[in-house]
Amino acid sequence: MTASFMSREIAEIPEAAERLLSTSHAAIDEIADSFHQHDPAVLLTIARGSSDHAALFLKYAFEITLGLPCASLGPSLASIYGVVPHTRRAVALAISQSGQSPDIVAMMRAARDGGGLTVALVNTMPSPLAEVSAFAIDLAAGPERSVAATKSFVSSVLAGLALLAAMEPENGLGDGLAAFPKRLSEALNADWSQVADGLENANSLYVLGRGPSLAVAAEVALKFKETCGLHAEAYSSAEVLHGPVELVDRGFPVLALAGCDRASKSVREVADNLADEGAAVHVATSLKGRAPHLSVPAAGHPLLDALIQIVPCYTFIEALARHRGRDPDRPARLAKVTETR
Repeated sequence: MTASFMSREIAEIPEAAERLLSTSHAAIDEIADSFHQHDPAVLLTIARGSSDHAALFLKYAFEITLGLPCASLGPSLASIYGVVPHTRRAVALAISQSGQSPDIVAMMRAARDGGGLTVALVNTMPSPLAEVSAFAIDLAAGPERSVAATKSFVSSVLAGLALLAAMEPENGLGDGLAAFPKRLSEALNADWSQVADGLENANSLYVLGRGPSLAVAAEVALKFKETCGLHAEAYSSAEVLHGPVELVDRGFPVLALAGCDRASKSVREVADNLADEGAAVHVATSLKGRAPHLSVPAAGHPLLDALIQIVPCYTFIEALARHRGRDPDRPARLAKVTETR
């Protein structure tokens, strides 16, 4: 069977990560200096789809590391409602694979016009988004032919983490990033095929996480939908107890991404409790527990431990899509570039 574009692009993730990290030093250092000079009171993110999941990951990363509050701006504020936000004390971070979506570009322009420092993470240079931004980091992930974004998601998060490492060089993140492409290569060999046992006849599943792992869970749930045609919802392991748990009957599939940080124990405990009640639970974690365990290579830093979980998720989901008789590269109702207004 001919390999899908999605599987090839998943395999390119380590190379794309290495390329980004080796070529972006000058741009990242310049942005880090401007970030410090701007002295923002808030970080604002502008994105949709997988890029918005990358933004959610970076929200947690900047809040945890810098104590800097982060909020998502709805692109329709500018494109539909014509709002120019008061962004003088803000850094606006826009993330886009194509850099073309009119509403993302309009919101970034409005953030700039409101006085904010504007930084774009974009995989297409030049592009309209890069042109309206004060700074742009070329993600250098290379072309993605599959509709489902994979390597560009990882590179988007890594670009933001590299910026964070430049701003806080003493937190060990920089050392972790230097070794991360190798860790990503190891993650390509993780075997999560056992998760398929609970999905043979499933119509829905939950993907759980907390903190940065919640952002990965959101990305995973989207990939289940768009490539496998399988309804999936991402929840915080805390939030799932506030109502959604009522749907978790015996055999209901749950994938829990615990990562390796202060939230890991709470994710593991919720997953174990759901397994005790008969749910078909699998947990990506190094912590021992009662629910079946999925192995993930250690990445050397809590933020990177959260991010690396996406690689075996992508690999498994691509295989599941083909098993369900679907083409993971060409979902019936989706296009590679979605231009919302």
